[in-house]
Amino acid sequence: MPATAPVEISRFPVPEIKDLPEDIRARILAVQEKSGFVPNVFLVLAHRPDEFRAFFAFHDALMDKKGQLSKADREMIVVATSNANQCQYCVVAHGAILRIRAKNPLIADQVAVNYRKADITPRQRAMLDFAMKVSAQAYAVDDADFETLKRHGFDMEDIWDIAAIAAFFGLSNRMANVTSMRPNDEFYTMGR
Repeated sequence: MPATAPVEISRFPVPEIKDLPEDIRARILAVQEKSGFVPNVFLVLAHRPDEFRAFFAFHDALMDKKGQLSKADREMIVVATSNANQCQYCVVAHGAILRIRAKNPLIADQVAVNYRKADITPRQRAMLDFAMKVSAQAYAVDDADFETLKRHGFDMEDIWDIAAIAAFFGLSNRMANVTSMRPNDEFYTMGR
């Protein structure tokens, strides 16, 4: 059986970890130590170090903050909106994280295929309805959307978080699609 060629993870050049600025190399190696592999998003975005730093600073500010949105809620927003944007990388990678954070091997697939039929709470459904509106029709967001979210216990800071996550991952989804970023094989079985 002939050896297969290595699978490309990006249309753009992917730098060698050893050639990266020290802060980026240290971050990538820390992620590798924790997860056992280097998620391709780190390698692909390292092509432009200043943008890598800005991207992950904003990512961390949104996804790692304290608040009423759980880490699973945040990942659920990413999976639902990434599916709407047809971003294979983010659906697969954040689906894996959602399965782990929610401690539910089915939830990511349910949310990715059709969150309206997923086994989620009415509160989560309202959150995802709003995130999807921000993702596809932000110009149509109005006071009624805020009132709906408030009835489900979200405050103004939560609403900002939902919108910011949907908007940020709109950027991420578009860059992943343009670069043809390939999900790591490891993501497919995580949390199952």
